[in-house]
Amino acid sequence: MPFNLPIALTWLRIVFIPLILLLYYVPHAWWTDITRDNIAAWVFIIAAITDWFDGWLARRWNQTSAFGAFLDPVADKLMVSAALLILLSIGRVDAVIAFIIIGREITISALREWMAQIGASASVAVSWLGKFKTAAQMVAIPCLLYYENVYGVSARWVGQILIIVAAILTVWSMLYYLRKAWPEILKRSL
Repeated sequence: MPFNLPIALTWLRIVFIPLILLLYYVPHAWWTDITRDNIAAWVFIIAAITDWFDGWLARRWNQTSAFGAFLDPVADKLMVSAALLILLSIGRVDAVIAFIIIGREITISALREWMAQIGASASVAVSWLGKFKTAAQMVAIPCLLYYENVYGVSARWVGQILIIVAAILTVWSMLYYLRKAWPEILKRSL
């Protein structure tokens, strides 16, 4: 297993998951809900930045690896799923939206794994639609974690709109990937 700065940043994202969970499940004697939400939002923002930065560094420094290509999406999916489950538990995101986003991640991960096994992974490579979905999620989630006004703009409102946009893009991108894989699915199932 190679170890370099891009992979270290990916591991950092994974380490942030229990940190965010602890913020919501450790007794509140040390901080207020607003402080907790502020810290959680910033931890998520830093994690989202490392998601972009680790990929950029890996390509720029020619430090891409099969392990990094595996670990990066796993870290992203774990981080987003953990944040959505927290938001669900504190009533800031609807169960249907959380299910759509998490369910899509599981479905597309399984589809990509299967397509790779049959040598057709190029047909389900990441698309621009998936990138827009990710961007909407990565802005919506810290807004929903923070939940207060930022310079007179309601983070709650922005987060709620963007998480709905993310859910719509999630369904759209899942259908896009399934459509791309459909010929292989039909060929292998008949």
